[in-house]
Amino acid sequence: MVNGPLAGFPLDSLKVVLKDGSYHPVDSDALSFEIAAKQAFRKFAGKCNPVILEPIMSTEVVTPEEYVGEVIGDFNRRRGRVEGMESKAGARVVKAKVPLAESLAMLQYFVLLPRAEQHQQWSSPIMKRYLQIYKPRS
Repeated sequence: MVNGPLAGFPLDSLKVVLKDGSYHPVDSDALSFEIAAKQAFRKFAGKCNPVILEPIMSTEVVTPEEYVGEVIGDFNRRRGRVEGMESKAGARVVKAKVPLAESLAMLQYFVLLPRAEQHQQWSSPIMKRYLQIYKPRS
């Protein structure tokens, strides 16, 4: 489904079981079944405990030692979670998980802003998992 019951976001992992139905050669056609399915979905979608999930991306920044604190601070400001650091060829590799919206903002930050830290390298974010960010009260 393209428009879910919460904030109109798409649905993922939806399972529906049809327990009964009938067919009549005069009144039944594909459009009738589609309309019936949409009406049933609208009626019951909000009652099935939906949640909003946010994509979490895994990424790395390679930076000189003197900028590690600023990179970690930037991950923290963007709701990121630093997973670890490594040394690599005289630089530090900061590994973190960041929400998709924030990782896109970080990519723009590294690509568009000319800064003293332009010696940093940013790896493309890779989708790792979803994090539940909203569940309506029952």
